Amino acid sequence: MGPSGNGVAQDEAATRLCAVIEAGEAALGLVEAAQRRNAAALIVEDTQLARALRADGVHLSLAKTGTSGYGAARSLVGRGGIVGVDAGISRHDAMSVAEDGADYVAFGAPAHLKDRAKARVRRDELVAWWAEIFEAPCVALDVETPEEAEALARAGADFVGLRLPCAAPAAATRELVGAIAAVLGLPASVG
Repeated sequence: MGPSGNGVAQDEAATRLCAVIEAGEAALGLVEAAQRRNAAALIVEDTQLARALRADGVHLSLAKTGTSGYGAARSLVGRGGIVGVDAGISRHDAMSVAEDGADYVAFGAPAHLKDRAKARVRRDELVAWWAEIFEAPCVALDVETPEEAEALARAGADFVGLRLPCAAPAAATRELVGAIAAVLGLPASVG
C-alpha cells in the first residue's frame, strides 16, 4: 500500500488505465465512457472502426497481424492516433515493434490460455524486464483484480490495460474499473 493506505505509492502513481475494446455494438459507449475518465480507448484490430468511433487508437496483436499490421494501422490512424502492439511473449518482437515506432508494447495473459497462472507470471516478468530497460510505454493486459493492477504498477507498467468485451455487463465493468482505478489512485467511476 502507498503512504495514503489505499494503493500505489505516490512515486509509482503514474500508472494509468487504458481500455482495450472489442469491436461490437456497444463499442461506442465503451469508447465514450473511457474517454470521459481520461483513459485511452483502443479498438482491437479494427483501425477503420477506431477512426469511425473517434477512439484514441487501435490495439494490434502480432499473432494476428504480424509485423506488417503495424505499418498499415499507422498509415490509417496517422501520427495523432495511438497504435499499440501486443507482442505476446516474445522479447524480440516487443523490441522490433518498439523500434518500428509503436506507441506502446503490451504483454498479457489472455483468457483463452489453459495455464493462466503461468501466463500471468510470464506477463509480470516481461513487464518488469521492459520497464527496467526500455523507454517506450508498456501496457500490462488482462488484469482481473485490483491486486494484480497494483503489483503490475509496482513492477513498472505504464498502463494497466483492461480488455472490455462489448457483451460484458455494464455494472460489472464499472465495478472492476472502479476498483482498479482506486488502487492506482485514479478517479474511480467510469460511465
